[in-house]
Amino acid sequence: MMSFEEEGNRRIESDNSNRLSNGNDSNYSSSPQGTPTENCSLITLILSCTVAAGVQFGWALQLSLLTPYIQTLGIGHAFSSFIWLCGPITGLVVQPCVGIWSDRCSSKYGRRRPFILVGSLMISIAVITIGFSADIGYLIGDTKEHCSVYKGTRTRAAFVFIIGFWMLDLANNTVQGPARALLADLAGPDQRNSANAIFCSWMAIGNILGFLSGSSGNWHRWFPFLKSRACCEACGNLKAAFLVAVIFLTFCTLVTLYFAKETPLPPKQHQRVSDSAPLLNNSHHTNSVPENSESKPLTNSIDHKLTKTTDVNEDQVESFNNSPGAVLVNLLTSLRHLPIGMHSVLIVMALTWLSWFPFFLFDTDWMGREVYHGDPKGDALKVQAYDEGVREGAFGLLLNSVVLGISSFLIEPMCQWIGLKFVWAVSNFIVFACMAGTAIITLISLEESQRIGGNESIKTASLVVFAILGLPLAITYSVPFSVTADLTADTGGGQGLAIGVLNLAIVIPQMVVSLGAGPWDALFGGGNVPAFVLASVSALAAGVYASLKLPTLSSNSYKQTGFHFG
Repeated sequence: MMSFEEEGNRRIESDNSNRLSNGNDSNYSSSPQGTPTENCSLITLILSCTVAAGVQFGWALQLSLLTPYIQTLGIGHAFSSFIWLCGPITGLVVQPCVGIWSDRCSSKYGRRRPFILVGSLMISIAVITIGFSADIGYLIGDTKEHCSVYKGTRTRAAFVFIIGFWMLDLANNTVQGPARALLADLAGPDQRNSANAIFCSWMAIGNILGFLSGSSGNWHRWFPFLKSRACCEACGNLKAAFLVAVIFLTFCTLVTLYFAKETPLPPKQHQRVSDSAPLLNNSHHTNSVPENSESKPLTNSIDHKLTKTTDVNEDQVESFNNSPGAVLVNLLTSLRHLPIGMHSVLIVMALTWLSWFPFFLFDTDWMGREVYHGDPKGDALKVQAYDEGVREGAFGLLLNSVVLGISSFLIEPMCQWIGLKFVWAVSNFIVFACMAGTAIITLISLEESQRIGGNESIKTASLVVFAILGLPLAITYSVPFSVTADLTADTGGGQGLAIGVLNLAIVIPQMVVSLGAGPWDALFGGGNVPAFVLASVSALAAGVYASLKLPTLSSNSYKQTGFHFG
């Protein structure tokens, strides 16, 4: 008969394979008793994943506002990309470990909900820290000059901001995996596609609301008490938007915790040595030694010691297998055992993310600097123009999210028409054209008009670029995982490992861009165009390599995995 521990290990291995089979946690499917055999109500599914909207609301604000804001604290553009380094690091190590730990959590409140609660509290603390970083810096020794006059570096405020920013990345990765896993735990066998669509819909709602909040410039008027001597209009807008994010996240988290009814995982019960090795049992000695013999206590002592030693060894092995180092080692060593064609997929994926991440870092900053001709460290008019450009950039990201959501329904027919290989290649060619377009728009903007506030036609063209990029972004968030799933479909457990390695091709380019984009821009006199040009070259290389080297797959191989952000 299978012991609790063996059943737990079997379930965990199955969970990890399912979780990794599509490149994210959205299909992470298990329940404390194994795969759900009954469908839960649709309203329960919908309400159980509202936390996705709350997390995504904060991520949208982070994506649109924080690179510009750190520059208002005196951190130069060349170093602003460094603060994003935590995201890929936590995505590489923290999220897989949290997934494993939540698999084995035996809390009476369930496996997933404790992590969702703790992660949501961390997000709330992090965004409050970020929003009030200027005020905290003022209190602990930054300049006493008014923020509208002082343009130097506020070192303490910047330090507090970075602590909050890194905590936010850590917290986001703590919540996202268990939230997806929770929904998959609750979904029955016939509800997987519906559950994934519901989760992605909540993420889209959070994304749109977050970008809409970031594009508003009226928060400081609605809540004037949030401004202070250290916190001017842009800071007041950021502070208010993040406080709204905390309220929204709290509401979404409480709804999820209340309606998601988890069955607690039974506590791990170690298999005793005497159960698996009858030769050590007392019955073995009954023929040669009387039951009341003095040797019986010795036998019991040996049995107790062996059982204790075995339990300790099992705990040590399990602890090692759950450690961040072991997770990373498993991912790296699996590079030697990839199916044919996967190395090409990894190369294309790495080039793809080398082209995307500079845009994610500097999109709103580009709108403020190159399109609106503003400067976060300039005079009052330039600061105002820069803030307007950042808000317009947030609106562009809102358009991007809408197009992304619509495009996600068009990918399957596209893949059936021309195949996954060429859909992915075409998406990279679109990114190449759009990123090259940002450079052209910048050149025209600088040549035609240096007027603060920019040219209306240039602004419109910029928003069009934001919107068009929604289509290739939808493809990037889905097709690579379907390609990998198809290539590894017959490899058994190797499929999960291959998808895990695919994550390396995402986070390593993000680290490279975070470390190098700012200094690269500085080599050419600052601005965002050098990083965008490099992104354009990477996208072109990805498109060409995908067309030539990716294996040709069946046009029916695409499986909807849903879109996600962040």
